[in-house]
Amino acid sequence: METRELICVTCPMGCRITVEMEEGKVLSVSGNSCPRGEAYARQECIQPMRILTSTVRIENGIHRVLPVITEKEIPLEKMEAAMAEVREVTVNAPVEVNDVILEDIAGTGVNLIASRSMQKI
Repeated sequence: METRELICVTCPMGCRITVEMEEGKVLSVSGNSCPRGEAYARQECIQPMRILTSTVRIENGIHRVLPVITEKEIPLEKMEAAMAEVREVTVNAPVEVNDVILEDIAGTGVNLIASRSMQKI
């Protein structure tokens, strides 16, 4: 049996959570003070997920880069492939907040969107 120790990041409590696992399956979760902590621990041990935030190059904009974010979490194991795609992107101004910059980033089914508007110079 494997034991994992986590600190929950879903709320400000920062509970110390202990997860007991066997053969890749969660057997028990303890130490959480709310149901969100248990859900976080189970997800983190089976398939960790993260929101990707970064910047892409932008031409003819008032700044040289545009902040971007995924619409929802993507698997942590896809983060490197997603960042490789982000590094290749250049967009043209103007861009509005929530415009889709990349569809289906790294084959996750999740879009990368602009997290701010950028005017054209």
